[in-house]
Formats: sequence, C-alpha cells, structure tokens
Amino acid sequence: MKCPACQHNGTRVVDSRPIDEMKSIRRRRECEACGYRFTTFEKVEEMPLIVVKKDGSREEFSREKVLRGLIRACEKRPVSLDVLEGVVFDIEKELRRSGNPEVKSEEVGELVMNRLADIDEVAYVRFASVYRQFKDITVFIDELKDLLDRNPGDKDSK
Repeated sequence: MKCPACQHNGTRVVDSRPIDEMKSIRRRRECEACGYRFTTFEKVEEMPLIVVKKDGSREEFSREKVLRGLIRACEKRPVSLDVLEGVVFDIEKELRRSGNPEVKSEEVGELVMNRLADIDEVAYVRFASVYRQFKDITVFIDELKDLLDRNPGDKDSK
C-alpha cells in the first residue's frame, strides 16, 4: 500500500478492527519511510444481484423495495420491523447463495410470500392479493384455501 503523504510503497498495519456488522475491516496503517499514519477500509466486493422483471427489464435487487412491500403488507399488524428486516436479510442471503447473478421477480415474490405465510396470515393475504393480482373473488378464496391447507393446525385455534 502506498503512503498518501510520501508515496513510499511500504506500510505496516498498526491496528485492525471489524466494522459494519463484521462486513468490513478498518485498518490504521503507518508508513515505514515517513511515519505518516492513515486509515484504510477493506470489505468484500459483492456481485450485484439483478432481478429480471415480468416485462424482461432488469434492475438491481433492492432491500429497501422488498422491505417497503413487507411493511405495507404488515400495516396495523403485530409484526415488528426487526422481524421484517430479518426476512429481507434471509431472502437476500438465499438468493445470493443460489450463485445465480440474475433472479426472476417471481422467485423473489414467492420467497416473500412463503416467509409472510409463517409470520402473519393477514399480511400474507394482503401481499398475495397485490402480488398475484387477484382478478376475482374465486381466486382470492382459492388462495385462502391454500393458506388453510398449508397451516392445518391453525383452523381450530382461530
């Protein structure tokens, strides 16, 4: 690493510490020639995750966009923001783990719906009604039947 003061190509690390939830390392360095101290940051370079939309257009995966959809679905429901942020984190982690740099928007939507079904059934139905674009009440009823079949023990307790 070159010293920003004298351009000497030799520095030593004086101190290292993790930052940004262990995603980065902050290093204090000292030039071996002039003694100048400076800070560098090191972090893993993540490949962009591209979402291929229904119309064929592509856009970068947005945690914020997924979180906004979850917040909207969970409006006035007893679901904390921490839980929703955890869902977004898990979805992104699962998509990145697949190793495919491009994912279909349908895959993202299905992952969101699967997580919501386990968290809050009302939020699940709200999200599904927008995501699946229910055309009429019969499609809506079919979705509710699928939800009841998915969670058979919940029928008696509600």
